[in-house]
Parts: sequence; C-alpha cells; structure tokens
Amino acid sequence: MKKLNVGVLGATGMVGQRFIEGLEHHPYFKIACLAASDRSAGKPYREAAKWYLAGDIPKHVGDMKVELIGTGIIDEFDLDIVFSAIPSSVAKEVEGSFAEQVPVYSNTKTYRMESDVPLVVADVNPHHLDLVKVQKENRGWNGHIVTNPNCSTIGLVVPLKPILDEFGLEWVNVCTMQALSGAGYDGVPSMAAVDNVIPFIGGEEEKVELEPLKILGKMESGRVEDAGFQVFASCNRVASLDGHLKSMFIGTRDDFDIEDIVAVLQNYTSVPQELKLPTAPIPPIIVREEDDRPQPRLDRDAGRGMAVTVGRLRKKSEKKLKLTCLSHNTIRGAAGASILNAELALKEKLL
Repeated sequence: MKKLNVGVLGATGMVGQRFIEGLEHHPYFKIACLAASDRSAGKPYREAAKWYLAGDIPKHVGDMKVELIGTGIIDEFDLDIVFSAIPSSVAKEVEGSFAEQVPVYSNTKTYRMESDVPLVVADVNPHHLDLVKVQKENRGWNGHIVTNPNCSTIGLVVPLKPILDEFGLEWVNVCTMQALSGAGYDGVPSMAAVDNVIPFIGGEEEKVELEPLKILGKMESGRVEDAGFQVFASCNRVASLDGHLKSMFIGTRDDFDIEDIVAVLQNYTSVPQELKLPTAPIPPIIVREEDDRPQPRLDRDAGRGMAVTVGRLRKKSEKKLKLTCLSHNTIRGAAGASILNAELALKEKLL
C-alpha cells in the first residue's frame, strides 16, 4: 500500500520524538513534515531538537528542516494526517484549524472531554471512533480529531476493561507513581526530584478520575454515556525516568477468585490484536507472578513499550481486589497510543 504522508506537530519535544521513533519504518505512514514553534522553525531538526531518546536521530529526520506550525504545511507537504504533541495552551485553535482539512490524532488534553470527540484507547474502546461521523456533521470539518487520554489513564483502563466486562466495577481507588519524563525534560528540576517524591501533579488527578469514565462508557445515540463507577486518584511524581506505576484498589460488582481475574487479564484481546495492527501489543496485558513486579526499569519496555504489565494481584475481601500495574508513559501513554489509534482508523476507512 502507498504510505500516507504524516506531519508531526510539536516534533522537537519528548513526545514528538516518540512519534518520530514510532513512525520510523512504519508500514502505513511516512514522515513528510516536522513542525514546531518559531524558536525551532527554519533549522535542521538535528539543530532544533535536543534528542532525549536512546540511539541517534534517524539521519533523514536529522536533515529535515523544521517547519513553523501552520495549516499551510498541509498543502505544501501533501499531508494526509497530522499527529499532535503541542502544548494544550495553543491546541484549541491549532488542532481545530488543522482538523478543518485533515485528520488530527492528538496527545493533547484540550479536546478530550468534548462530547463529539473520541477519547480512544484502541484496544479498550475502538467502537468510540464512530463519534468521528457525529463530529464531522456537527463541525463541518473535512478532517476530524481523535484524542488519546492522559498517560496514567491509559495504563489504568487497559486492565480495568476486562475486569469491568467480566465482574463489573463499583469503584476504583488509584495511587499513581509517575515518571519524570511525564513532565518533559525540563519539567521537574533535579534538585526537586532526587531523594524525593512530589505528592502533587497539577490537573492530573482530575484527568485520571474523569477520563476512564468516558473511555469505559457506552456509545448510545451518537454520544458516550459515562461508565457508572467512581474513580478516586492520588497522583505523585517519583524519580524514575520512564514508566508510570499505579497501585489500584478495586470494588467489583460481582465476587471473584484471583485465578479468574488472572485468566481474564491474560486472555484479554481486542480489535487491534485481531487486526494485527503494527503498533498493537500482543498480548496487551502481561501478568507477572513475582512478588516484586512490575517495576519501571524492568517492565516498561514490554511489548515494545505498548503492553501494560500487571502484578501483585490480591483479594482483600469479598468483591475487593488489589493490584499493581505499569505502563510506559511516553510510548503507551502518549505517542504510541496515537499511532495505534490512527492505524485502527485507517483499517476502519476513516483515513
């Protein structure tokens, strides 16, 4: 198949670099344009970006000129789709202007909770892509916007989905231990991070409490009805580089045996796995039996950074479950999630 031309907005940042990594040698997509703010525009990418990832910048990417973010790049580079990693402060106008012409797959929070915008984790709620038709009718856009959720939310909802389907959910209490890369390279000063845990991440708890309800909700009459359970979140920044660890305490509707929980997690699969999409992890959930796993350093790269690892599964009492889960925040929780959403949309003939 002919590859689609892709633009990456916010290409010089940490998530932008993960987009470049995930799109390199991709069978469906080809990077045609890298765009950023006027601070970087006009420079070769290798001069504009401080490369944060292991290995070197791909040579052809390093030689590409960074363009100024603006819809003129759509025609100039014949773009078929745009991936966005721009700051939420400018995303409303910028992503909307691009979506008037081409599909936008966004890692930014700005449009996530709007009623006609899909908030999608491809192997949890793939059918929510149907909202694209409603969105295009409502807004008169030729393109559309599809968002993926907060980096912690993704690692939360993947194991919750099979538990919800099999046993029902009454409430979820989660304590997150979030890696430094989630704040960006310059986000947390080293003197604040070393020998420390920061028990506050601005706006994070609200996202973790609200986004799962939309993702795990049901599509009815062209809108999403939120799931009917409560989420309580406490979010902390810790001194790991990558990988968000979450301790979850779950109240189920129906009682369970731990063996049954393990089975539904291990056997879970969804549309991306059935379609064998390039970025889809197989399996999406890995269950560890060791007492001290998962750990960020050991488990964040499972499934090329796209699998969610679950461990420490314990039954507290009737209908009460405890578990720990881990996901890579800038791959599964950010760029990889957007790429997987776009792969699914392509198969669903939305691109």
